[in-house]
Amino acid sequence: MIPYLRKEKILALLNDKNLLTLDEIQEYIDGVSMSTLRRDLKKLEDEGKILLLTGGAVKLCSSATDLPVSTKKTMHKKNKEKIAILAAQLIENGDIIYLDSGTTCTALMELIYNKKITIVTSNTAIFHLVDKLVAEVIFLGGVLNDSLSSVSGPLTDKNISIFNFDKAFIGANGVDVTKGVTTPSMIEANKKQQVIKQAHNVFLLCDSSKFNKILQIKSFEVQQCTIISDKYDEIIGSRTKMIVPKD
Repeated sequence: MIPYLRKEKILALLNDKNLLTLDEIQEYIDGVSMSTLRRDLKKLEDEGKILLLTGGAVKLCSSATDLPVSTKKTMHKKNKEKIAILAAQLIENGDIIYLDSGTTCTALMELIYNKKITIVTSNTAIFHLVDKLVAEVIFLGGVLNDSLSSVSGPLTDKNISIFNFDKAFIGANGVDVTKGVTTPSMIEANKKQQVIKQAHNVFLLCDSSKFNKILQIKSFEVQQCTIISDKYDEIIGSRTKMIVPKD
């Protein structure tokens, strides 16, 4: 495995587990020697993405940049599909919705593009749908972040302000009852804040691996949304409504 792919794999593992030992990481990456692994980890630490702890443990930095979509799309895939199915059931013909970037929102997109609705989105994955669209799609425009399949910035925020959304479906990197819904990107956090101002109902699509995780930028309070997830959390559920699978 080439160094770039090894490092992406390490970041994906830490995004999932948060804290791992060197031995645990080596078990997940086939054929990597401990000396090679230590070099990769040192480079990631120099880049400010991880912390090497005493005792041979590794932790993801809270200031680490967001993982690219290409890395995240295979993580918790089944849970994201369950969340997308629940969210799709809330959308009715005639709705005007906002659909955020992110892999869970993309999973929802693939279920609803054939509905008679209006989809306003900053998610560039909309351009990869191959079947004929039934939905009216309005792409917001803005500064492209190709690794996140997203656009954002002043133009995006200005365009958001002209819409009144029946429902907004938003993604996030972390959810905590004290620190709220968080993301590594200030510009993405600001975009989500603008969407909430324009939405009658706000739904956060969030798999349970993001519960009790805190990134450096707060987007909004958990009380400002209904959380759709694969699993119920007692603490988060005491602060806001949650929708989870019945089985």
